[in-house]
Amino acid sequence: MSVVTRPPATGDDTVTAYERAVAAWTARRDRRQGAPLPGLPAAFTGAVLVEGVSDSAALHAAAGRLGVDPAAAGVAILPMGGAMSVRWFVDRLAPAGVRLHGLCDEAEAAFFRRAGLEDGEISVCRPDLEGELVRALGTARVESVLAREGDLGLFRTFQRQPAQRGRHVAAQLHRFLGTTSGRKEAYGRLLTAELPAHELPLPLGRALTALLDDLSPSRSDRHV
Repeated sequence: MSVVTRPPATGDDTVTAYERAVAAWTARRDRRQGAPLPGLPAAFTGAVLVEGVSDSAALHAAAGRLGVDPAAAGVAILPMGGAMSVRWFVDRLAPAGVRLHGLCDEAEAAFFRRAGLEDGEISVCRPDLEGELVRALGTARVESVLAREGDLGLFRTFQRQPAQRGRHVAAQLHRFLGTTSGRKEAYGRLLTAELPAHELPLPLGRALTALLDDLSPSRSDRHV
């Protein structure tokens, strides 16, 4: 096992660039070919480990609503390409002194615990990110976003499918939002951005604030 190291700081060596490099690395499945994880930026102090790009998009949108900048604080949001990769990331980042926090679906929390993260280091979406967002917004507001994005007609067609007839609208929306990866990512960002800070799902707020030392107690307590 190789532990990632920190190269000397350079003008381009930013946490945001590192997030993008890891996302690209994960998307290419370079790990399966033995390519090393990109080297850590000198300013890198913590990472929120998330299952995929939809979670990353939602957290970045939530940061905007909360008025916080994780990258400026040295905290990266890293999509891992699935919950089963969490041990691989923990084994390489923790020995380098990187503080870690996880955001995951309820069904995947056991992977994070087995990787060595304590319950206080894991924010769990119940049952998942889409479920949290639909519950926070309510069905009418979710449908309003779908209409604005030109997808409400697709959703109405989806509702007429035999498997969806008779189901609650919230369950239909949950299924519709999770049917394709591109839709998951787009609406992870769009639906989160629709929420004011005080309405953000608790797991999103907690995942963002857990590693940010410069937040005031009053703001942190409000979202954790």
